Amino acid sequence: MSLSQNRCTLLRDMHYRAAMTLDSVQVPRLSLAEILFGIFLRLVAVSCFWFGLNYWGLLIGYTFDGAGRFDLLPVAWRVAATTLAVIYPVAALGLWLTVSWGPVIWIVAAAAEIAMFGFYPQIFGTKPFLLVLHGTVAVVFVLFRIVILLQRSRQAKAARNDSP
Repeated sequence: MSLSQNRCTLLRDMHYRAAMTLDSVQVPRLSLAEILFGIFLRLVAVSCFWFGLNYWGLLIGYTFDGAGRFDLLPVAWRVAATTLAVIYPVAALGLWLTVSWGPVIWIVAAAAEIAMFGFYPQIFGTKPFLLVLHGTVAVVFVLFRIVILLQRSRQAKAARNDSP
């Protein structure tokens, strides 16, 4: 092939590629509610990571002047703290990545803490602020999901009405 034929082939390929990118599927823009929901999930992820670090600090003796080390804890606290030290960072990862299993893992961790501090205060003590915090996060999560669901149904209805 000559140099001019190579140039023609190259120009033709560039023309086809440019035409193909114009015909590509356009990704829909996120609504304000979806953007705020993503920010909300990331804030909850940071708090989950913090809770996980607190439980790890308890287990290795970093907090409470070493009085909360794993070998010094009662059995109920050993089970609960070890479980939450693992679950909270996993929930943080899922929430940060905004994947579907992130909120599910967070619900498991929050339910465990609600059971600990709400139903068994004689074993674990009371933390009413933590219970209110988990309830508030759950309510805000549900409200975001409802708003996003309503927006998507409105968009789907508008798309059906505009179709020929």
